Amino acid sequence: MAEELVINESLRISSDKLIVSAVRSSGPGGQNVNKVATCIELRFNPTEWGQLTHAALQRLLISAKKRLDAEGRIVITSQKHREQFKNLEDARSKLRDLILKCLKSPKVRRPTKPTKSSVENRIKNKKIISEKKQNRSKIIND
Repeated sequence: MAEELVINESLRISSDKLIVSAVRSSGPGGQNVNKVATCIELRFNPTEWGQLTHAALQRLLISAKKRLDAEGRIVITSQKHREQFKNLEDARSKLRDLILKCLKSPKVRRPTKPTKSSVENRIKNKKIISEKKQNRSKIIND
């Protein structure tokens, strides 16, 4: 089994928290795909990990919603390479990037009002587009 996964200076995932399995890859590849299990499935349960804050854990579960299995584990697959160890490193880096992205709290949006000139420009552009579309209509002669 691989060593622990280092997320940053303070966060590490021990190897016993990661479940790694090798399966056959899908798609083209001929005999190599049919014979060799090079695709890696990496499973990780973030709720059992216990090193994330509640807010970061919620962000992680929301961002990985489509990757969750029935037990609530994040499932990451990698079949980019022909070698199993490269796919394992790719899956580990995908998990690392997913967790790092969720550690940053989102910026709070400050509501602003549009400037007077931007409102005038928007109305002017609407009038130009309206005239353009009116000119495209059929002319009826009496």
